[in-house]
Amino acid sequence: MTPETVAAALLPPAETSVMSAGGKVDAAVLIPLFWDERGPVAVLTERSADLRKHAGEISFPGGRRDPGEDLVDTAVREAEEEIGLAPADVTILGGLPPLGTFVSGFTIYPFVGVVPAGVAWVLAEREVAAVLELPLAELRTGHRFERLFRKGVPVRTDTYTVDGQLVWGATARIVRMLLDRVGE
Repeated sequence: MTPETVAAALLPPAETSVMSAGGKVDAAVLIPLFWDERGPVAVLTERSADLRKHAGEISFPGGRRDPGEDLVDTAVREAEEEIGLAPADVTILGGLPPLGTFVSGFTIYPFVGVVPAGVAWVLAEREVAAVLELPLAELRTGHRFERLFRKGVPVRTDTYTVDGQLVWGATARIVRMLLDRVGE
């Protein structure tokens, strides 16, 4: 798998940006990918444990769109703010269809970008506890569809576990869309 084959499997960013998933608030995430001896590697974050929402969960860098901001710019800006990824180091390959979140009412627009390997991440300590570099092959191997209990409520969801890190919820749905599109 190469950046070119990944790009061919994605939607053009402009096409993705006009779709809707029914959420009330637009947000965007960046799925940073780099290639090394393990193949394509996705960059995710572990959110700080003291955040009000989604504390300690695994996510892609991203957040709410600022007024008048392009969704791709939102994803890139948030990645710079959260993990110190310079916008000049991101080459957007394309996007995935947006998805709505059940609890928070967001429509999340995921964009895939190639970044250099070996970036020295600079964490926004208030928001990000750690940066995780997870090979797509290991995410695929760590896939399960299981029932989790969150706040006492059972939720059946895709999950991905790599090195003890559990990816679930909207982030797992984005990972599944990516893996389904790019193939083996």
